[in-house]
Amino acid sequence: MSRTYDLVHRTTYEYAQPVTDSYGRTTTTPRELPDQHVHATAVEVDPTPADTDRHVDFHGNTSTYFGVTTPHTRLVVTTRSTIEVARTAPARADLPDVGWQAVARALAAGDLGTLRTDAAGLVALREAVLPSAHVAFVDEVRAWAAPSFAADRPLADVLLELVHRIRTELTYRSGSTTVHTTQAQLLAQGAGVCQDFAHLMIAALRVHGLPARYASGYIETRPRPGRPKLRGADASHAWVSAWLPGHGWLEADPTNDQLVDDRYVVLGWGRDYHDVPPLRGVIFTEGRGGAPRVEVDLVPAGADPFV
Repeated sequence: MSRTYDLVHRTTYEYAQPVTDSYGRTTTTPRELPDQHVHATAVEVDPTPADTDRHVDFHGNTSTYFGVTTPHTRLVVTTRSTIEVARTAPARADLPDVGWQAVARALAAGDLGTLRTDAAGLVALREAVLPSAHVAFVDEVRAWAAPSFAADRPLADVLLELVHRIRTELTYRSGSTTVHTTQAQLLAQGAGVCQDFAHLMIAALRVHGLPARYASGYIETRPRPGRPKLRGADASHAWVSAWLPGHGWLEADPTNDQLVDDRYVVLGWGRDYHDVPPLRGVIFTEGRGGAPRVEVDLVPAGADPFV
């Protein structure tokens, strides 16, 4: 069984003063994966860019560069994709029982047999255990995570408990954090958004010597019974990908306390948000920059996403 989605991701900037040049890079092209097939995808920029190019980074993510040199007061970047997803969340009984300490020891020793990977995979796993721009090794994270890391506990159980604890111990509150919010600040205030929750879980795993990466993408949202789905009201989403020997990268969503299934579309993976932001860039203007307006629609194919 599979699901096919139409996806539209649009970012609009309005400027008070003319912008002479805009240079940006967008990471909004879904990945081609064994359980995810991209039937079509295209990035549109308005005004038409003078220069554009695609790039595949170290992590295998596709981004699109653009340079707009026509003076403008409005910039619109739209990605349209059709994706087929055939992904089933594994049951706990189907996950290996390898202990978390055994995984951490194997990574430190370069034990390819225990890790179930090759030399190239070992390089990626070792990078996924280091601190990064938005993931710090601090006492607050270690103390918060400690109850989940009992000696010899199966890593699968650790992962499922961390997902559940973040969902139940922290509050989802839109606008309560910024991209610069640290894990210590998140724990102190007890509220954040999906990006913060992903960073916290990644930090909890890495500080214990376990590989984890940041996943960027979308989740299909469903309205309450009897309510219409609001067009353009979906949003980008973030979750965690953790290495589980004998299974591979296990995708887990701490915001929703569940493993990732066919309701999710994967854009990319990285060390943290810094590697896979939907859009970043610079502008040249005499005025101030504009705040982006982001509209996202992920709907079953043929269901008329907003245009």
